[in-house]
Amino acid sequence: MASDGNIRGPVTASEQSNFDIVIVGGGSAGIATAASIFKRNQNVTLAIIEPSDVHYYQPGWTMVGGGVFSLDFTRREERRLIPSRAKWIKTAAKTFDPESQLVLTADGQKISYDVLIVCPGIKLDWDAIEGLPEALGTNGVTSNYRYDLAPYTNSLVRDLGKGRALFTQPPMPIKCAGAPQKAMYLSCSRWEKAGILQKIDVQFHNAGEVLFGVQDYVPALMEYVERYDAHLNFQSTLVAVDGDAKTATFEQKDGDRIKRIQEAFDMIHVVPPQSAPDFIRSSPLAAENGFVDVDQTTLRHRTYPNIFSLGDACSAPNAKTMAAARKQAPVVAVNALAALESKPPVADYDGYGSCPLTVESGKIILAEFGYDGKLLPSFPTWLINGTRPSRLAWLLKDTILPPVYWHGMLKGREWMVKPHHIGAN
Repeated sequence: MASDGNIRGPVTASEQSNFDIVIVGGGSAGIATAASIFKRNQNVTLAIIEPSDVHYYQPGWTMVGGGVFSLDFTRREERRLIPSRAKWIKTAAKTFDPESQLVLTADGQKISYDVLIVCPGIKLDWDAIEGLPEALGTNGVTSNYRYDLAPYTNSLVRDLGKGRALFTQPPMPIKCAGAPQKAMYLSCSRWEKAGILQKIDVQFHNAGEVLFGVQDYVPALMEYVERYDAHLNFQSTLVAVDGDAKTATFEQKDGDRIKRIQEAFDMIHVVPPQSAPDFIRSSPLAAENGFVDVDQTTLRHRTYPNIFSLGDACSAPNAKTMAAARKQAPVVAVNALAALESKPPVADYDGYGSCPLTVESGKIILAEFGYDGKLLPSFPTWLINGTRPSRLAWLLKDTILPPVYWHGMLKGREWMVKPHHIGAN
C-alpha cells in the first residue's frame, strides 16, 4: 500500500486480485496510460504489473553517451511514479488467458480483469550477436541502448584520438530507429570540435536499405554524413563481435548472395536486434510478427475487444518511440474506459512518432511523422522546420522534453496529445 503521499508500494494477490483494468508494464506507456485513465475516472480499480524497482528515461541515454546528460538524470524509483490510486503488483507477467480474462504471473498469481492493457516494451536480444554479451563494456564495445553502458560510450568518444569507429543498426523493428545514427553524429560532432575527426575512420553499418525511413529527412541527414565523412554500408548486418581481437563480422548483401566481411575497430557502438518479449510472442495475443495484434487506429486487439496494447509491444506499424507512446496513451485510456462500459472505441491514433535526430552538439533535425511517412509537425515551420537542423529543436530535447516526460506524460497531463475522437475533424 502507499506509505508516503504519492509513493506507491507493491501489493500482493491476497490484498486484491480482481480489477476493472489491469496494465502489464510500468514503463512509459503503462504509467502514462494509467495516469490518463485516473484523470478521467478516479473510481476504477486498476493494477499495474511491473517487476522493476527502477524506471528509466530511455531517450536520455543518447545524451548520456554524448556527454550531455548525467546518468542519474535518466532514472527514478518506480514506486514514486506509480499513480497513487493504482495497485502495483511487483512481479512479471508470464502469460495470458483471454478467454477467462486472466493474467498469469511469474510468481503464480492469477490476476483477473475486465479490461487489459498490454505494454511491456520490447526485447533487446543481445545474445543474437555472437560474442556480444561477453564483449560489452570492454575493448571499445558499447551501446547507448543499455543504461550502464551509455557512460562508456561517452568515455570512448572522449578518449579516442584516432582509429576506426563503427556504428551499427539491426533489422527493423527497433525502438527509436534514429538512435543508432544519433550516436554517430554526436560522436563525430565532438571529434570535429576537438580537431581530430580527420584521424578517425567512421563507418555506419545499417541492416536496412536507407538511412532513414521517411525520405523528407534524408537530404539534411546526408549533409551531415558528408560533413563528417562517414562511410555508409547498407544491408550490412552485425552478426559477431570479438572484443579481444577488436573485430566485428558483418553479413552484407551482394546481389543475390550474402557475403561475410570482418572490420577492425577501435570502438564500436552496437544496437542489438529487437523483437516482441518472449511471453508475448508465445501468447494468444500475438500477431504473426510476435507483437500484440491490434488495430492500428484504435489500438484494440483484433480478436479480444477488451484488450488494448500500446508502446513498443504492439503490432501497429508506427515508429517505436517515447513520443509515440505519449500520443497513444490518452487514446488507449479513453478507449479502455469505453470498453469498461461495453462501448466501442471512441478515439483513434494517427501513427504519430517523433525522433529528434541529434546531428551535432546544439542542433537537431526534429523528425515527426505518422503512418505511411506522413509529416505531422507539432510546430509551424517558421518556428521549427523539422526537415532542417535547428537550435530550438535541441533546446526542446535538452531542456523541455525531460520535465514534460516526468511531470507531464507520467502525470496524465496531455500537453499537445489530447485524444482525437473518431469522426471528429
